[in-house]
Amino acid sequence: MRVLRLPAIHHDANLVVVEGSAGNLLIDAGTAWYQSLQVERIKGVLGEENQLDRIVLTSKRYPCSGGAKHISESFGDCTVHIHPDGQPALEIGDFFTTWANRFDSDMPSVCSQSVNEGDVFALGDGQIESLSLPGHSLDGMGYWIPDQKMMILGTLLPRADRPTRWDLPGGCLPDLLESLKRVAAQHPKSIIPLQGPAIKGAKHVKEVLGRHIEFFETCLANDGQVSRSVPKPAKTALWYTPHPPWPLDEQEKV
Repeated sequence: MRVLRLPAIHHDANLVVVEGSAGNLLIDAGTAWYQSLQVERIKGVLGEENQLDRIVLTSKRYPCSGGAKHISESFGDCTVHIHPDGQPALEIGDFFTTWANRFDSDMPSVCSQSVNEGDVFALGDGQIESLSLPGHSLDGMGYWIPDQKMMILGTLLPRADRPTRWDLPGGCLPDLLESLKRVAAQHPKSIIPLQGPAIKGAKHVKEVLGRHIEFFETCLANDGQVSRSVPKPAKTALWYTPHPPWPLDEQEKV
């Protein structure tokens, strides 16, 4: 089974193409801004003759879901999966809870099927396991690839150096902490976040998760308040940007 990250473009999430001997799957779909380009990128990975069998989303947020309708239609109306708490927003094209309005965009309505905790997508020479990981939003999902000890996290972990927000519709700080601790208990060797490079190596992954967990534990101890040293997020930001900056890559030993 082959897993390939298509690096995020602008506000888009990282797209993850998983190619198996018995099927192909896409995790997250980006915004609607670059949806045609994303189709070409996916075809470049799979080849013109191969199809996507399904799209699974980590969240209803527009950077993850906005391109789902177009990409699905470009591959023969392949099935789009999202947590049940995200289905109503997707199916009516709700541009408030998806946050499409923050990007001055419409949210294409998407027919979907639910994906739930414990669902397994078998791809022949490997499989993907679904985990419910609320915190950033109620419909947050993670996808675990056991053979590679890889976790795809989407909005739960925006980037190694950017902790997620919980003050958006459906967010919950205690749930966020519990979800991150659950991810850490899996002892992943690599994580693909919402944006930015993959986080690789068991030690580096442990350090990154520990840094995020510590940040949220401090916020919880401060009655849910973020430190004043952290700037107010931008209008479209799904994350906080700590100051001083956290390291994006593994720190070199002195």
